[in-house]
Amino acid sequence: MLVFRKPIEGVERPQMPADVVIVGGGPAGMACALRLAQLIDAHNAAHPDARLSKENIYVLEKAREIGQHCLSGALLDPRSMRELLPGFEKEAPLDAEVTKEAVYFFTEKSKFKLPITPPFLRDHGNYVISLNRFVKWLGSKVEETGITIFTGFAGSELLYEGDRVSGVRTDDKGIDKEGQPKSNFEPGYDLQAKVVILAEGPRGSLTKQLVSKFDLAKNANPQTYGVGIKELWEVPAGRIAAGEVIYTMGWPLTTKEYGGAWIYGSPGTGPKDNIVSLGFVTGLDYADPRLDPQRVLQQFKRHPFVAKLLEGGKMIRYGAKSMPYGGWWAIPPVAGDGWMILGDSAGFLNSARLKGIHLAIKSGMLAAETAFDALIKNDPSAATLSAFQKKVESSWIKEELWKVRNLHQGFEHGMYAGMFHTGLQMITGGRGLRNRYPAKAGYEHMRKLADLPADGGAEAHLLGPAKGDGKLTFDKLTDLYHSGTKHEEDQPSHLVIHDTDVCNTRCVKEFGSPCQNFCPANVYEMVDDASQPNGKRISLNPSNCVHCKTCDIADPYQIITWVPPEGGGGPNYDGM
Repeated sequence: MLVFRKPIEGVERPQMPADVVIVGGGPAGMACALRLAQLIDAHNAAHPDARLSKENIYVLEKAREIGQHCLSGALLDPRSMRELLPGFEKEAPLDAEVTKEAVYFFTEKSKFKLPITPPFLRDHGNYVISLNRFVKWLGSKVEETGITIFTGFAGSELLYEGDRVSGVRTDDKGIDKEGQPKSNFEPGYDLQAKVVILAEGPRGSLTKQLVSKFDLAKNANPQTYGVGIKELWEVPAGRIAAGEVIYTMGWPLTTKEYGGAWIYGSPGTGPKDNIVSLGFVTGLDYADPRLDPQRVLQQFKRHPFVAKLLEGGKMIRYGAKSMPYGGWWAIPPVAGDGWMILGDSAGFLNSARLKGIHLAIKSGMLAAETAFDALIKNDPSAATLSAFQKKVESSWIKEELWKVRNLHQGFEHGMYAGMFHTGLQMITGGRGLRNRYPAKAGYEHMRKLADLPADGGAEAHLLGPAKGDGKLTFDKLTDLYHSGTKHEEDQPSHLVIHDTDVCNTRCVKEFGSPCQNFCPANVYEMVDDASQPNGKRISLNPSNCVHCKTCDIADPYQIITWVPPEGGGGPNYDGM
């Protein structure tokens, strides 16, 4: 029997007062903490008789180490970092400045290079980075200021006083698979905070709770997502220049799916190799439930152009992460009584540019300025914190996202319609046929097996698990091994299925159990069980989870909720 994670009831919890709690130690959370420290230091220098303390400002990070769960392509637009830390280039871990870029359209066996790189994919002046290393460095800067980062602590619940967010409860530690306290049980802390800042990344679990409680998305488009599957390769020197950027469209996807690939070159660890970051982002609004995004990446590598690039190389790391595609119209209110939402949790991502790190950092800085004002006034009410909403709307965050506000919605009916809408939007400042294109949640696009060709039709090469040859292509478990994922095994499942009967009786028949396909980490399995009406029942491998949240997003019945496992567990994206 499956037992799912939930807070232990009826235990006394340690109480900790806090001025500001930032949930999530990614680029948004770290930039927020660093900017807040800068403002407090400047205030204390100017007003030595009215000093503010940084002692009660905390960052909660669920990973064992800073940056361990951070994954991106990654290209950094340096605009916000130059505002946060002028001259940061002299000390930040930047792999290479972009010097060359190209965009290709792939067919199965050939390629066509676009004669002109679209403006939104021009990357000269940006930097190829490892987001993992970059956030580690940013975290060290935060710690130097005296702000405390609690690693291995996840935010499991928001605390409320009436309709005001009054704090965060951290995860209970030491609970066994049956949901019972073990001998090493430690209840989570209740951090009673003046201001709670949610910087959890895409589909944040606390953000989801908050949005649901206050119906924050009622006037927004549904947020839509893609899942990026990434591999890091060592290849012989000379295959790709450090700072070379390649984007591809087309194959292996058909004209019905949304997505594309990236290939970035970085210097190798020695003179005889280069590092290649490559990955494929598949929009989580495809129709066929048998499609497997990890297989999409394996098919992509079989293209002659990619196979030649990787020939003689070695895959060294793997990871997966969802990304919010919905654009400006899918962003909910980002501030209220006692709370603010940042970065990917809010949906600050430019899907045309495939970039969100710079927007996450800028949103963190603006939230820090708002939190600072709240501390000065000793007023964390909605009246004060709503300034964050105004700051975002008057900043270059809106200026950038407004130009692509309808981009993803334009692809609702396939690639050809999408290209038409994109062209029209480019010449109308992002408007297109109307100011606000409607959208529907990605899972609503998924069709039942009875409505699809049994052989998969044009999508047949994308369906079901990848087999892998062990050299160029890999099955899911081989890839997963290279993610460094590790969890405490004796704990309840943090993938909470609210009604397993739906899995065993309806989903297996209607959709063919798509969780086995869309999960990039083999968490979900349908195992033989003669007692079930369809001969199968759902089984989980929660310790495989890479925290991408795809299951929470793509499940057609919306009965899966991703909650944080015991703090410290998860992938180890070292160098990613």
